[in-house]
Amino acid sequence: MTGPGGERAEAGKPVVGLPQDPAARPNVGEEPEAAPAAAPPPVHDGQAFRLRGDPPRVMRLSRKALASIGAVTCLGIGGALVYALLPARPIDAPNLVETESRNKADTVTAAPASYDKVPKLGQPLPGDLGRPILSAQQNGQPVPAPPIGTPAPQSVDSRITAVEQARQRIMQERDTARTSRLFLGEAMSSVRTLAASAEQAMPPASVGIAANPAPVPTGKRGFMAVAADRSTVSNERIAPPVSPYIVQAGSIIPAALITGIQSDIPGQITAQVTQNVYDSPTGRILLIPQGSRLIGEYDSEVSAGQSRVLLAWDRLILPGGHSILLDRQPGGDASGMAGIRDRVNYHWGSVLKAALVSTLLGVGSELATDSDDALVEALRYGTQDTINQTGRQVVQRQLGIPPTLIIRPGHVLRVIVTRDLVLEPLPKEQ
Repeated sequence: MTGPGGERAEAGKPVVGLPQDPAARPNVGEEPEAAPAAAPPPVHDGQAFRLRGDPPRVMRLSRKALASIGAVTCLGIGGALVYALLPARPIDAPNLVETESRNKADTVTAAPASYDKVPKLGQPLPGDLGRPILSAQQNGQPVPAPPIGTPAPQSVDSRITAVEQARQRIMQERDTARTSRLFLGEAMSSVRTLAASAEQAMPPASVGIAANPAPVPTGKRGFMAVAADRSTVSNERIAPPVSPYIVQAGSIIPAALITGIQSDIPGQITAQVTQNVYDSPTGRILLIPQGSRLIGEYDSEVSAGQSRVLLAWDRLILPGGHSILLDRQPGGDASGMAGIRDRVNYHWGSVLKAALVSTLLGVGSELATDSDDALVEALRYGTQDTINQTGRQVVQRQLGIPPTLIIRPGHVLRVIVTRDLVLEPLPKEQ
C-alpha cells in the first residue's frame, strides 16, 4: 500500500500519517469524514417539520346565529309572499244616493204610522144618523147627540122634515165617503192609474220581439248554448252493403302527386295511386289497382299564417279506361291530417326591400334643403308627407300579400273516402 506521502507500507507495519485507531480508519476507497459542524439550536416538539409561519386568525360566525338569521329571513319573505297573494278585501263603496231623503206622497205622510194610531170611534150613535153626526163632529160643528130610545110621537110635518134631513145626511155621507182619504184610498187609486198608463205605454210582446230580436250567442257561448239532442235512440237501422265490390267510407287510397302545386293561382292537379286498394267487406278483391289516376283541384285562397294546401278529388280513372266520380273527396298527408304541406314562401325579401325603400324615402325627405322661405317649407312638408305615406303603403302592400304554398311533384298524400264507392272487380290478367 502507498501512504499519503507515496511511501509503500510494508506488511504488518502501520503507515505513517494514518490514524492508528481501527475504528477511526476509513475504509478503502472512502474519503475521510469532515469535522462535525456546530450543534443546531434546540427545537420544540411539533415544530420540526413546519414550512411556514402561523396564518392570521380569522373570525368565524356562529352556525347557530347564521341558521337563526336565515330562518327569520325565510319566514319574513314567506309571510310577505303569502300576504301579497291574499285576495283583496272588497271595500264597501259609499252610498252616493241618499234613499232616505226622497220625497214621499202626501197620502203616505198623512196616513197613520201604525195601526195603534188609527182613530177610534166614540160613543155609539143612534141608527142611520150616527155617521152624519160623526162627520159633522169631525168637521168641528157642535152637534148634540140625540137620545137613544123610543121617539116621541111627532106630527106629519115634523116627520116630513125629519125624512128630508135624513135624505140630505145620507147624501152628505156618500160625498164624504167618496172624498175620504182614510187608509190610503187615494194612493190605491193613483197606483191603479199608473198601472193603466204603463199598460198603455208598453207595446205588445210580439212587437218588441220583432223590433229588437234577442242576440244570438256566437263562439264558445254559442257552442254551449246549442240545444241538447233529446233523442236517445237513433231512427236508423243497419243496412247491408249495396254491392260486394265496394270501398266504404273511412278507407284510404294512397297516392303521390304527379303535378306540382303553387298557391298563387288556382289550378288542377293529378296524382297516381301507389298501392292496390281492395274491397272493404273482405279485403281480397282488388278494386283500385296501383297506377290509377286521380283528378282534383286545390284551394288557392291562402290566409296569413297558413302552411297547408287543401285538396279535393273529383274523379278516379282506372287502368282499363273506366272512371268514377269521387264527389270531391278530401285529401290529406301521410298521417291523415287535412291538406298537405311542403314549402312556404312568406316573401320576407320583398318585405325587407319595401321597408328599405320606405326608409330611404323618409331619410331623403328629412335631408331636403332647409330654407326659411314659407313656400319652400310648405313644399317640403307636403313632399315629406307624400313620401312617408307612399313608403307606408308600399310596406303595407307587401305585408298584405299572403304566403305562397309550394308542393313539389312526388309528394305523398292520402285520399280519404267519405262516401261509399261501388266499383267493379278487375280481370284476373290484371
